[in-house]
Amino acid sequence: MDLLRSLPLGLYLEQPQTWLHKLDPRVKFFWLMSFLTSFTFANNYWRVLLVLLLVITTLTAKIPWRVWQQQMGWLLTLSFLVLVIGAVSPDGLGIKYQPRLPASQQVLQPPATSNGSKAVTELPDDTNDFYVVFHKGPVRVTRRSLDLAISLSTIVFTLIYSTNLYLLTTAPEEITSGMESLMQPLRRFKLPITELTLTLTLSLRFIPLVLEEVQNLVRSVMTRAINWKKLGLKGAVKVWITVAERLLENLLLRADQMANAMMVRGFTSPNEHRVQWQDLKLRAGDWLAIAALILFWGVRIAIGTEFK
Repeated sequence: MDLLRSLPLGLYLEQPQTWLHKLDPRVKFFWLMSFLTSFTFANNYWRVLLVLLLVITTLTAKIPWRVWQQQMGWLLTLSFLVLVIGAVSPDGLGIKYQPRLPASQQVLQPPATSNGSKAVTELPDDTNDFYVVFHKGPVRVTRRSLDLAISLSTIVFTLIYSTNLYLLTTAPEEITSGMESLMQPLRRFKLPITELTLTLTLSLRFIPLVLEEVQNLVRSVMTRAINWKKLGLKGAVKVWITVAERLLENLLLRADQMANAMMVRGFTSPNEHRVQWQDLKLRAGDWLAIAALILFWGVRIAIGTEFK
């Protein structure tokens, strides 16, 4: 078990350097926000198009298959399960309600329309072949449930995979540099922008350390060949409480070592000890990505809006 290679939590792919790596982190951040917000009030055609666009971007960037398979295999499984469960779940429309009054006392008076005629509201019928897509035994898939299933599964995939693709192709230092550049106008309100970006950098650097400590502790428990049946529930809980305490102790030790290293190097404040990670300049590829982003939102407004 290798958590550092199997879990998609803030991992950065150093090699090979794809065209996504070479884009400005600010441009990639705007693309990420577009993926995370454009599916709101959108139809399913646009949400499926977002999934296809993410897959095409991954293929054109030539990200190694081993990285995509190990990190995103479980996401595809999760999205498929959401699709299946949502499709076979009741949609809440074709429901037969139990009347509160006896049949002899029921008076059905549909509301009148503007021209004086009675308006009739029709709900989907269970026997309507156009509304029911698939029905065999207890499994029943309607157009409404299938629409909800596609919506949920595509949103789950887009939210997780777009974020993972951004972290996979953007170094933590580039993320913090881009965030600091975008938050410069907030300095007028006397907000500690440099301190916030430093905290973000340290937190991104701390994620692999947490995974490493968890991996080492789990391996230490496995190598001891503990007989869990003899321990029972109470004994197993005590063992895992001890492991959790050890994990917390190791993480606090790592944090203390990081703080001591900064103090030894004379670090007093982020403003006085600034490290310029990279020179943020928009190049030809960045301007091309910005033009594609404008086209992206134009298509979203033109064909992606859901009208009800």
